[in-house]
Amino acid sequence: MESQLVRAGATPPPAVRLVEAFLAGRNPRTIQAYKQDLEDFRAYTETDALDTAARLLLAHGHGAANAIALGYKAAMLDRGLSAASINRRLAALRSLVKLARMLGMVPWTLEVQNLKSVPYRDTRGPGRQGFSKMLAALEARGDRKAIRDRAIVRLLYDLGLRRAEVCSLDIEDVDLVGGAIEVLGKGNTQKIRLTLPPETKDALADWISASGNTNGPVFTNFDRCGRRITGKGLYLVIRKLGEVVGIEVRPHGLRHAAITEALDVTGGDVRRVQKFSRHRDVRTLTTYDDNRTDMAGEVAKMVAANGK
Repeated sequence: MESQLVRAGATPPPAVRLVEAFLAGRNPRTIQAYKQDLEDFRAYTETDALDTAARLLLAHGHGAANAIALGYKAAMLDRGLSAASINRRLAALRSLVKLARMLGMVPWTLEVQNLKSVPYRDTRGPGRQGFSKMLAALEARGDRKAIRDRAIVRLLYDLGLRRAEVCSLDIEDVDLVGGAIEVLGKGNTQKIRLTLPPETKDALADWISASGNTNGPVFTNFDRCGRRITGKGLYLVIRKLGEVVGIEVRPHGLRHAAITEALDVTGGDVRRVQKFSRHRDVRTLTTYDDNRTDMAGEVAKMVAANGK
């Protein structure tokens, strides 16, 4: 938008510059996520563009902006959105206003607080047994789709990849000779190199050979266009495969299972598993470890036994 205005010889309005500055310098997935969050706010305000919604938020001062944000929060609650989704969208608004303050557009910030949430209530996922059932079902078939899905399942579990990391893989990110892939991790702007276990490397090599892809996305749909698989598409692949083997599973559940398994095989070494999971905060892994060992349950048993 700004480049078109500049070519036309006009100076972009402040709200346009604000939105563009807010999105600038971020990795493509982060930009897409922020755009989706801001687009939801735009729809709530019934405005015609993101910069118009931003201008509405800033136009009437501190109190009015907080009132708008509180109304938006209430509307999201009425729609039944999860606490995580509501908090993420509120955080996007707070970040946008914080940047506006830094740019001298307003002298205040938003003060609307997040909802309280209980993260990682279930960190076990389908477990090693569920993963093994999924692999066995795919290996019993052996068709091209099964070959593709086996590589996806292996990456989600063996490396604990996130759904978006699998979907965004390109052929140029795969080094089969060196036994590694490069992924753009959550919140990162540069790709990191991850070593492939032999089983994962073989599954990935089988799919690349079967697909015939020499460039572009690694994982594609089975349609005429051969388009990159989407996050929703990958979610359906895993969910349907789970239904075949009689378990309820989603892509992030395989990541949960992988992290729990990593804690098991390392004897609860959260520092080593942090390298595997790529969580920034090691405290997240203590939740996995607590759930893995059921510390509360063990203490409860001791308390009960001591009271006999």
